[in-house]
Amino acid sequence: MEMLYNLFQGFQMLFVAFGALVLVPLLTGLDPNVALFGAGIGTLLFQLVTRRSVPIFLASSFAFIAPIIYGTQTWGIPTTMGGLMVAGLVYVALGAVIKVRGVAFIHKLLPPVVVGPVIMVIGLGLAPTAVNMALGKTGDGAYQLVDGQLAFWIAAASLFTTIGVSVFSKGFFKLLPILSGIIVGYSLSLMFGIVDFTPVHQAAWFALPNFTYPEFNINAILFMIPVAIAPAVEHVGDMLAISNVTGKDYLKKPGLHRTITGDGIATMAASLIGAPPNTTYSEVTGAVMLTKAFNPVIMTWAAVCAIVLALVGKLGAMLQTIPVPVMGGIMILLFGSIATVGLNTLIKNQVDLHKARNLTIVGVTLVFGIGGMAVGIGDFNLQGVSLCGIVAIALNLILPDDLGESHVVDNAQMEEDK
Repeated sequence: MEMLYNLFQGFQMLFVAFGALVLVPLLTGLDPNVALFGAGIGTLLFQLVTRRSVPIFLASSFAFIAPIIYGTQTWGIPTTMGGLMVAGLVYVALGAVIKVRGVAFIHKLLPPVVVGPVIMVIGLGLAPTAVNMALGKTGDGAYQLVDGQLAFWIAAASLFTTIGVSVFSKGFFKLLPILSGIIVGYSLSLMFGIVDFTPVHQAAWFALPNFTYPEFNINAILFMIPVAIAPAVEHVGDMLAISNVTGKDYLKKPGLHRTITGDGIATMAASLIGAPPNTTYSEVTGAVMLTKAFNPVIMTWAAVCAIVLALVGKLGAMLQTIPVPVMGGIMILLFGSIATVGLNTLIKNQVDLHKARNLTIVGVTLVFGIGGMAVGIGDFNLQGVSLCGIVAIALNLILPDDLGESHVVDNAQMEEDK
């Protein structure tokens, strides 16, 4: 009886994560079935590293959406997976450093003044892609796939449903805003006859997912490494959140070094088969709080359910029939929310932007990231998130803490003397 209860709870946790889990591959052009398989394997590996002590589920990371889209357009999926695999290795290295030097090292290297603007760049970097898709175009705006006016209303319905469920619903349904938005947008798309079921008819009922294996390119690797900053910080926040929910301190036992290493190994495993990088899921933490299901065995069953569903070929084909306006409408809120998380990082940590040092770091990082600044020597290029992440870290380490402060004090003294 207990096993059946854990299985039911595990399937419920997967259902909570499902909308966000498959949204990442749908937006980035990856295979949803591979993403499900990667999430299942990643969660099991995380449990192995952490000795199955944390009731948390790992799946597709939103922080990597923009970099994956850019990477696949520039180098292709296999090379992008190679870069993501090295990003996972960065987590493992961070785990080793935390084990040796403690958590304070991370706060010194990645303070809020660095993390905030980098997260904002990740959110705002693909704002044009979201708008293009909401208007029925391809992400780059090159081709019109759906009539623009019809696409706008479908995207608006998806967007406002997602907002409405997120803001006004209560209980379990509050955990399903993305899934609700997809259902409403898809229903409208069916009414207007813009859904193509050909892929579903052609797909087998049961089949191995379309795995893609990584290739390695130095440009793709250096592009992806700085992107690991945001999910690494997010991981710490998720560990604090689940600790508060269960009343246990997971930063001490099994330890942050183990949890972030487990996250890194899960990401490397996902990238090895062509799935999006894994990260700890906040919505599942919310479900744990709501249901009081604190047993980590439940997440084992959620992972097993994900792997089983990944073998259903028609499920992945069905997900790929979702029209671009539906995805575009949700992306508008999603990317805006990510940018807001970055802004909130600055506000919550009371980063004083009147200080010349902080203003310099934030201002330069935002313009480099959103403006598309690129630095290249031969075939080697740095731009976007990778460039602004490196610049933010470098400025934070180089600039003195009191940059410009003596000037401010002198001016204040002059005003007082008057």
